[in-house]
Formats: sequence, structure tokens, C-alpha cells
Amino acid sequence: MYMLKETISWSTEMADTVIERYPELYALRPYRGKWSYDYGVVLKGLEKVYKETNEQKYFDYIQKTMDYFIGEDGSIKDYEKEKFNIDFINNGKVLLFLYKETKQEKYKKAAERLRDQLADHPRTSEGAFWHKKIYPYQIWLDGLYMSSPFYLEYIKMFEDQDYSDVIKQFELCDEHTRSAVTQLRHHAWDEKAVQPWCDPETGLSRHYWSRSLGWYLMALADVIELLDEDSEDKEKLIWIFRDTLEGVIRYQDQSGTWYQIIDKGGRKPNYLESSGSCMFLYALAKGRRLGLLEEEKWFHSMEKAYEGILDEFVLTTKEGWLNLNKCCEVAGLGGADQRDGSFAYYMSEAVIMNDFKAVGAFIQAMNEYEKVTKSN
Repeated sequence: MYMLKETISWSTEMADTVIERYPELYALRPYRGKWSYDYGVVLKGLEKVYKETNEQKYFDYIQKTMDYFIGEDGSIKDYEKEKFNIDFINNGKVLLFLYKETKQEKYKKAAERLRDQLADHPRTSEGAFWHKKIYPYQIWLDGLYMSSPFYLEYIKMFEDQDYSDVIKQFELCDEHTRSAVTQLRHHAWDEKAVQPWCDPETGLSRHYWSRSLGWYLMALADVIELLDEDSEDKEKLIWIFRDTLEGVIRYQDQSGTWYQIIDKGGRKPNYLESSGSCMFLYALAKGRRLGLLEEEKWFHSMEKAYEGILDEFVLTTKEGWLNLNKCCEVAGLGGADQRDGSFAYYMSEAVIMNDFKAVGAFIQAMNEYEKVTKSN
């Protein structure tokens, strides 16, 4: 394993796998041309690999994928602002990257459309974004990743205004989802406390879902990196970041990875899950690179996570491609199928191979790990 660590860039290997296995990312089932946040997770990984290697093929793949959706007038194929779906914002990060690289106005105009959605997006009484119009008065951890890094970067690039609203999204989410007992954050909170999945007194969902915690920690790491060094808000977010990670590493399995329901490792049929595990490695490695996690315990947890992910989830095919196993395909709350937030519900969702959310998180995590270990 240590020989492999020295000789293989796992982020590059998976990025190459994506390009070779999926020549047209947008054409695959179940997406079929749908404007899906999953693309942004994968393409953000390829962006990181491109910046490390300066190989044109990674940039070309990113641009080709986004150009399928983006018209010359900045229109976005199959995007509907009126749905006020916070997931729709995530790909905006990729548009900002493409605009910085090419200065093509279509990318800026498309990003403006997403910024316009945030300007009008419905909010809780305190000002937190609803997860979606069809999920009123609800904060989900997932939504912080989907919106906040784009929101802050857009403000810094194009607007002469403060970014206190970005910080407020984290403060409100943390206030309402944090458990003082576990230091974990509940998957979601309903301000009205009326959803079938929530506690009627607290409005909280019942469980701590690993991927939702992963989204939250990735969002914190990315926003902290974007903030100015002298920002007072930075210290607030660093506290939330470290506090959440304290809870997360408490439940790290001896394998180095984490369970689907993070605090129920001994309960069958709970299983070790790859997307959340990769997201936690991303947070640990990026936190160390940014100087936020310098104590020995963080290094130990990061190393265990790196080795565990490779041992538990990664296989190489006869073509030389990588497979990433044990990915939860999707999980949410409410909706037409009444996802009730129970342990049984989270166990019922399909476990698949090479889910884009997991693959994208793997590329990003390995890239951060490779950067921080290279610099040490």
C-alpha cells in the first residue's frame, strides 16, 4: 500500500477513468441531459487535477460537458429557476472556473442566472434558504454545499458587497442541526416541525447521514478557503468546521471509513459507505493543508481514512479503470415517495458502484490528500 501511495496519483487515475469510461457525461442514465448537481462534483474534481497537471484533456472534458448545457446567450438547458431547487446552483462553480479560464461571456451570463435564483430563493423566517420550493421551510445539510461556495465566489468576482449572507447560511444551519451530545449535525431541520420525517417538537430529522455531513464539511472547507485571512467570519466557520469534524472522527470505523448512518455502526444492515468517507477525507486533508487541523489526531484520522478508502472501496478493472464500490445512490427526506428519515429508509436506498457523487468526492479527496502529503 505504501508503495502505491508513492507511485500512484489516485485523483489522476480516477479522472482518467471518468474521461475514458464516460465520453459524454451528460448522456448517461439516469441523467439524460438533465441539469444535475452531480456533474459539478465530478467536474470540480477534474478542475483540481487540471490545475495540478496542466493537461489540456481535463479542461477540454470540463468545457465539453458544460457546453452541452450552456447557450451562447447564457441560457441553461433544462434549467428552471421557478423550481427554486438549491441543487441547481452547484454547477455554477464550474461556470465560474470556465469564465476565469476563457473570459467567454456565456459562462458569466449563465452564472448570473444562478445568482439571480439565489436573490429570489425562498427562505425561512430567519433567512436560511429553503432546500427546494417543494420542500418549504427546510434546511438540509446538503444545500450548504450546493449553494454557498458558488455564492461566495460569485460575490467576490462580480459584486461590490459584503458576504454576510453566506456566513449566515452556515450559522443558521448549525444553530438548528447541531447535537450537543454527539457534535454531529442532523440531516435536516423543518422550521414548521410538520414534516412526517421530523420530531414534532424540535423539527429535526432523526438520523445523522454520512453524506449529508460530508456535503456540509466540504462546503465549510471550500468557503473557509475563499474567505480573506483577516475576515472575522472565518473564525466562526473554522469553529463549526472543527467541531463537526470532532464528532465525525469519533465515529470513524477501525477500517478507517465511515458507516451510512454514522453513529450506528453496530446495527445491521448498516454498511460502510464510500461517498461520505471520501468527503470526510477531503475535509481532513484540506483542513490540514489550510492549517486548520495541525494536531496529531487529525493526521492519524486522515491517514486511516486514506488507507481505508483504498482498501474498502477501490478496485481496478481489466481495462485499467477504477471502480468505486458501496456508494449510496441517493437519499433524501419527504417527497412523493414519503422518504420518512427512518433507519430503515436509509438502508433501503440502492447501493451502487461508481455513483458520480462518490466518484467526484473521491477525486477531490485524493487530490487534497496528495497535495498535503506532497508538501509535508
